[in-house]
Amino acid sequence: MVSAVVFGYHNVGVRCLSVLLAQHIEVKLVVTHSDDEDENIWFDSVSNLASLHGIPVVTPDSPNTEDMITRLRSLNPDFIFSFYYRQILSVPVLETARRGCYNMHGSLLPHYRGRAPVNWALVHGESQTGATLHEMVRKPDAGDIVGQMTVPILPNDTASEVFSKVLVAAELVLCQTLPKIVSGTVVASKMDLRSGSYFGGRKPQDGLIDWGTMGARQIHNLVRAVTHPYPGAFMDTERGRITIWRTLVVADSPNSTAQPSLRQDEGHLLATACDGGVLRIIHAELEGRVLDQEAFTEIFGSSYPLP
Repeated sequence: MVSAVVFGYHNVGVRCLSVLLAQHIEVKLVVTHSDDEDENIWFDSVSNLASLHGIPVVTPDSPNTEDMITRLRSLNPDFIFSFYYRQILSVPVLETARRGCYNMHGSLLPHYRGRAPVNWALVHGESQTGATLHEMVRKPDAGDIVGQMTVPILPNDTASEVFSKVLVAAELVLCQTLPKIVSGTVVASKMDLRSGSYFGGRKPQDGLIDWGTMGARQIHNLVRAVTHPYPGAFMDTERGRITIWRTLVVADSPNSTAQPSLRQDEGHLLATACDGGVLRIIHAELEGRVLDQEAFTEIFGSSYPLP
């Protein structure tokens, strides 16, 4: 039986591990992460799935220690798979697999290499993304591509909605490609890193809205990139922090200028951006309190100028 060691986390890790099991791969070990108590754990558990199937699970602080490498060598797997594992695997780790190592990445590589690819794609207003299965090499997200699938990003899609599409794409790519990997007939294509991009991880403070430089479409893209289950797009006022969870672009005026402001108009809470574009704020909170048009008028009056 073909064997593998899986490094995995998150929903992509769960679904891709499920594919390996469905295609009768002997998974000798699952390496995953202990959940961070400070993180919103909204996704499924790779550890729970592995335990359900009697697969040994470890959660090392680093996957690249000598002890870990010794254990991997003793297992002598045919393949190593990485499915949304959050640490870079060293070359000695990769060399413990006899037939190859493959990673599933949530973008159309070589675009959006690195961390948080779905969120970054939304921040930049992309109209499509996808899932890519590629060979693992020393440099992250840089090995030859063996499978890829595109999914659309609609203008009002949120990160969680796009991630759900990427999740299905990842499962389909692996389902279609795994038999070829096992049989040794998979065809790989070189990745042209010069035509791609690389982004690091995102932090909660990256959700700050800069009303002085960001147009309506940019703000809308940021809001949908970091809305639930992520920390949200925000701005600070003398009355406290406003977090904006959902918007719609009412008017797009990228060649104009305007004084940014919030206002209540005919039952709607609206925001004018510095480019003259207008957003309808569907859902916002002020220090955890729902900020609808009634609450806005009570706290700020009919309008509130933004810096």
